[in-house]
Amino acid sequence: MRVLVAYASKTGGTKGIAEALGERLRNRGLQAEVLDISAIRDASGYDAFVVGSAVYMFHWMKEAKQFLSHNKRTFVGKPVWLFSSGPVGTDKVNAKGQDLLDTMVSGPKELGELREATNFRDHKVFFGVLDGSKLTGVTGMMYRMARRSEEAKKSMPEGDFRDWNEVGAWASAIADSLLKAPAL
Repeated sequence: MRVLVAYASKTGGTKGIAEALGERLRNRGLQAEVLDISAIRDASGYDAFVVGSAVYMFHWMKEAKQFLSHNKRTFVGKPVWLFSSGPVGTDKVNAKGQDLLDTMVSGPKELGELREATNFRDHKVFFGVLDGSKLTGVTGMMYRMARRSEEAKKSMPEGDFRDWNEVGAWASAIADSLLKAPAL
C-alpha cells in the first residue's frame, strides 16, 4: 500500500515529524513516501495520506490548506490522517488548565474546512520546535516583537519539544489501521 506523508514546514520541525512518521510506516511494511507539499505535482497514485502542517497563530500554513483543497477528489474513499505541529514548552496544559495537545486548544482554526476537504480519520497535535533565529518575514518580526515581553518568553520557549515516542505510537496506530484494511 502506497502512503503519502506530506508536510508543510517553515523551519524544519514539522518536516522532522513527517520523516519519523514515514520511517515508522516503512518499518511496518508500507510504502511510505515523505514529501514537502510544494514538491507534490500529482497525489493520485497513493492509497492513503498523512498530511501535516506547522501551526502559526492557530492556522495551518497556506501551502498545506491549498494542497488539501486542490486534492479533495483524490481523497474520496481513501484514508486520510492529519497532524499539526505547534505548541512548544514542557507544560502539557495552558494557563486555563486546557490540554495543549487537544485539537480544539492548539489545532488550526480551519479544522472544519480540513475535515470537509479530507474527511480525515484523525487529527493529532504534536509539540513542535521553536528556534526564533529561523523565523523570517512577518512571522519573524512578530516573534521578535513579542519576545520583548517576559510573559511571551514564558509562553513561547525556544527548544525542541517533539515527543518521538508519541509520534511513533501514532504512526503505529495508522499502520495498524492500514494493514487491517482490505486492499484498495
